[in-house]
Amino acid sequence: MFKGLRDAGLSRVRLTGGEPLLHPAIVDIVGFLADLGFEDLSLTTNASQLARLAGPLKGAGLSRINISIDTLDEARFRAVTRGGDLRAVLRGIDAALDAGLTPLKLNTVVLGGINDDELERLLLWAWERRMVPRFLEVMPIAEGAKLVREHLVTAGEMKQRLAAHLMTEDGAVEPGKGPAKYVRARRDPTLRVGFITGTSDTFCGTCDRLRVSSTGVLRPCLATDDGVDAAASAKRGDASAIVAQIAEAWTLKPDGEVWKGCTEETAASLSIRAIGG
Repeated sequence: MFKGLRDAGLSRVRLTGGEPLLHPAIVDIVGFLADLGFEDLSLTTNASQLARLAGPLKGAGLSRINISIDTLDEARFRAVTRGGDLRAVLRGIDAALDAGLTPLKLNTVVLGGINDDELERLLLWAWERRMVPRFLEVMPIAEGAKLVREHLVTAGEMKQRLAAHLMTEDGAVEPGKGPAKYVRARRDPTLRVGFITGTSDTFCGTCDRLRVSSTGVLRPCLATDDGVDAAASAKRGDASAIVAQIAEAWTLKPDGEVWKGCTEETAASLSIRAIGG
């Protein structure tokens, strides 16, 4: 599969889940992908297993890492994650920084009345460690659809609350590295924070992501079950067939005008766990 992705011209690979660090062969998988010569190899994790794996992952060829963390309050963290251990996550973050898995980006879904009071704390905590915090709007997809009406905090609202720390600028994307728009810090322009919309403003028109599910389906959009099944081609080792199937999957991507991704009503019925968010 991944040889086909490489041959189709894809240069960046991100491993996601579920939780990818629970896979018993994750270090070997990273090593295999690194040997294929992708320009950028990254991974998104909840960091619960990262303290023991950060060094081996860096040694295997992992370029950088994103960590999902929605709060710095231990009791709140246990509630939000249904029993998670914040201290284990913080140890994992320290291990990732020590291993050189940088720039280390943090992903925080901001929920009004739940963790939005921690915006400034999370921002400054990340900047003290020269990490890149990224604040996400909750999107009306799958379980998120139940939260939007009551808990949505838009990127515009987030920027207003953090205005004292931010330069007065619209924000800019990193070419080829996702939809986040980054704004620089007033006190140090080398520090920045990213904002990811999806509810107040879709980014379908500029989306350049293609997901590969664990079952071999090429999914062009997180907000739909549409996709191209490349499992048989992958099992045969037919890289040329996968190249053609990637081109087919690319034609299914929404344009953000006729069909607007995560804001479509049908997105609420999807399962992020099944797709791989």
